[in-house]
Amino acid sequence: MAEPMDITNDPAATPAQRIEALRVVAADEHFPSWVPESNNHIHTCFSFSPYTPTHAALLARRAGLRVVGSVDHDSIGAAAEMSEATSVLGMGSVTGFEIRARFGEGTPLAQRKLNNPDSVGVAYMTVQGVPAPAREKVAEWLAPGRAARLERTLAMAERANQILTDLGLEPFDPQADMVGISQYANGGGITERHLLAAMASALIRGFGRGPALTEGLAQMGVEIPASLAAVLSDADNPHLMYDLLGVLKANYLDRIYIQPTDELPSAAEVVAFADSVGAIATYAYLGDVSASPTGDKKAEKFEDDFLDELFEHMESIGLRAVTYMPPRNTPEQLARIHVLAAAHGMLEISGVDINQPRQCFTCEELRRPEFADLNEATWALVAHEALSSVDPSLHLLGRTGRLTPEALAERISEYAPLGRAIADGEDAVALAARATSIN
Repeated sequence: MAEPMDITNDPAATPAQRIEALRVVAADEHFPSWVPESNNHIHTCFSFSPYTPTHAALLARRAGLRVVGSVDHDSIGAAAEMSEATSVLGMGSVTGFEIRARFGEGTPLAQRKLNNPDSVGVAYMTVQGVPAPAREKVAEWLAPGRAARLERTLAMAERANQILTDLGLEPFDPQADMVGISQYANGGGITERHLLAAMASALIRGFGRGPALTEGLAQMGVEIPASLAAVLSDADNPHLMYDLLGVLKANYLDRIYIQPTDELPSAAEVVAFADSVGAIATYAYLGDVSASPTGDKKAEKFEDDFLDELFEHMESIGLRAVTYMPPRNTPEQLARIHVLAAAHGMLEISGVDINQPRQCFTCEELRRPEFADLNEATWALVAHEALSSVDPSLHLLGRTGRLTPEALAERISEYAPLGRAIADGEDAVALAARATSIN
């Protein structure tokens, strides 16, 4: 019989089984004190991650986080489970999804690389704070794009398998090794990471572990960052597949990548849909970056040379929020984003990517005093999601229009305590009676 701890992270179990196992684990565990920061950008097995929503919530609690957010690619599938798991653990949650969109159509932005290393004129966006009654509608809206992305990824798998065959290695089975490790059948998304996980596993099987693997990769022309050479040649590395996946994503994906076409909505369509269901659409700022510690991004220039123009366009299509990851950016980049967000009346949301086992759920940068507002904004989002599930007029930003910086700060200061009250177990219906509508 499986132990409750194993069940919390068993993607083959049902969400109800995982939640029940979590109750057993939580009853016997002594958790650490809360830390002040939040994390709004956790991926689960409903896109690509080693964690189910329940287990992600548990690991976040073990790290001391009291509020987390899930944003799976092209999927809202984790939302209900994440919300229930965090409730069991006395935490707050913000749920939504991440999506790629055509950006800047009819402007020079459409010809520029924005925050997406793989495509020009395509941007990553998140939609956060999705009210619970809207989840089914969100899943229906995402379904055609999920299906189209699956077909495109299967076509890329053919290219990957041709490379493996040419190397004299055994190809992988796309259905078993790529689709089979996903939650696609349960509303989850398929991403390039599923493909690269299958390819990485095939390369490890074919070349073997240890120096033989790095020698084989060198023969393929895979550039291995100096910071990852040791872990890739370590035969006992328990995270080898994830480490190799990151290197392939940064330095090899372009050899098999097929650009998306009609599977992508426009950014304006994402904003309009988010507004229609009472959620909050954001642009995910990346900024010019150095190589990432996990190897999945190489040093590259992104939006910083045209950031003013970008924010003007964001406002013109109705975007009212921007999200970013403080560990990735310099103090100068963060200060500039803060100034531009205030100038354009945009809510600032923070988070740190969680999609592989080496990553830490906490973000110590957010413990610094200058980032206190980001943590308060997260608690306000907790209240937004819960209260607007009761009464759509209680949207944090209002269903339409744009708040002044002063009005936005006042709104966050009103909603953040309500978000904490929800984490404390207070009833959302009762709290809704205390909140004020701005429409």
